[in-house]
Amino acid sequence: MKQQFFSSAMTLVLSTGLLLFGSGCETLTNQELVNASSNSLSGEPVSQSVFLVIDEESIDNGNQPNNFSEVDVNDQIARIGQRQILQYFKDNVGKTITLYTGEVGDEGWHALKTIPDSWKTAGPTSNGTRNFLLAGPGLGGGNDPEKYLDKIPNVTPLRATGLKMLVGQTVLAVVYDSDASINYSPLNGSLKGDNLGIVAFDVIEVKKRTDGSSGSLPAVTIRIRDAAQASAAALKLFNNAPVPRSSSEPYDINPPASAPAAVLVDAQ
Repeated sequence: MKQQFFSSAMTLVLSTGLLLFGSGCETLTNQELVNASSNSLSGEPVSQSVFLVIDEESIDNGNQPNNFSEVDVNDQIARIGQRQILQYFKDNVGKTITLYTGEVGDEGWHALKTIPDSWKTAGPTSNGTRNFLLAGPGLGGGNDPEKYLDKIPNVTPLRATGLKMLVGQTVLAVVYDSDASINYSPLNGSLKGDNLGIVAFDVIEVKKRTDGSSGSLPAVTIRIRDAAQASAAALKLFNNAPVPRSSSEPYDINPPASAPAAVLVDAQ
């Protein structure tokens, strides 16, 4: 039976291009592959994952309200192209926690809406988003690991309305050990810097923070998912994430009672 599960897991991972390669990232262990397959059989499977970038304003060691340790968030092994699952998220699948999401002008969650052609041709697949997830050449791996990670069009910081639109969605995110640098007019972002790894979770609730500063963005309640399983699902981009006009406008800190439905498109 164990051999059957392992074979199923290997088929799942191979079919979705998730054999990680090279010095830029880590290969999933055999046990992680078995767990991914087992979870898809015994629990509710992940059919699709909204792909985001999360930075230190939301997940980092010492951050409130969780006060993660260095080991919890892989801080001791952070590097360019790190794609291991964050230890706390690996150990606590199914647990519900709250994440803070930064400040207006210093947001912690970012949607990728435009995938550059350079990402698509970088390899090892023809899908640019998955190549970034795999830390392909120039996307976290290879001889020039940050070659394609600067001035990425339409890296969109999420404020209250955008966060609210993600309620009910499963998120898969690459987590950075520092801030994602955002420029406006035109909107673009630098995704250079060390990574802590990847996380996955369901977005349960988005609430206004009452314990932060005047610019604090909402607190988001999440349920932790198996990131190996979420990585194997169809990757989606948050196509209609609201676009801020500047680092301070709109001053969108209050999640609306209702928000537009998220328009998700296939990641290219």
